[in-house]
This record gives sequence, C-alpha cells and structure tokens, in this order.
Amino acid sequence: MTADDMLGRLDDDDYPAYTMGRAAALLGTTQGFLRAIGEHRLITPLRSAGGHRRYSRYQLRIAARARELVDQGTPIEAACRIVILEDQLEEAQRLNAEYRRAAESANPTAAA
Repeated sequence: MTADDMLGRLDDDDYPAYTMGRAAALLGTTQGFLRAIGEHRLITPLRSAGGHRRYSRYQLRIAARARELVDQGTPIEAACRIVILEDQLEEAQRLNAEYRRAAESANPTAAA
C-alpha cells in the first residue's frame, strides 16, 4: 500500500483509525462507556491484529449521539436503542428518496 493510499483511507468514514483511548478522549468519555455501548450492540469496533479495539469516524458519531442521550438522563440501554432506530430511520428515508428519484427519472410524465 502506498502512502497516498494510506492517506486516502483517513477520509474514509468507515476506516477504523482510532484506538479506544483516542476515541474516548475525542468523545470526552471513558473507555468503559465505549465498552458498554459495544455490549449493547450499538457499535462493533474492529479489532487490530493484536486484538485492540479500533473505531471509525462513523462509529464515533454514533457513540457521540448515545453519549448525548445518556448525559440527558436516558439509560444507556435505551439510548443505544434510540440511536439504532434513528440510524435505521435515516437509512430508510435515504433509500426512499433514492427510489423516488429513480421512479421519476424512469417516468418523467408521472412526476408532472
């Protein structure tokens, strides 16, 4: 892998670039919080060759939303479920809009 390839991966939202310690520091939380949301299956960190947890930017955004809910008093189990449902809703809305655009381009007279 070339240096350019490695640098390009840093822009990838799904690339597991952050160690557990760095992820916790970025979120202003504890490593225990990250383990807890992993236990509740909100995020599943990838593992390095040595077995250490690694997090992507996408996972950090999900974890930050869960932390926001927990900080507002929501129990962690409920916060994880809420974030999962929010993520599913966002994906469904994205797909729905994509299907609508495809249908409109396939039949432009029906959109008018």
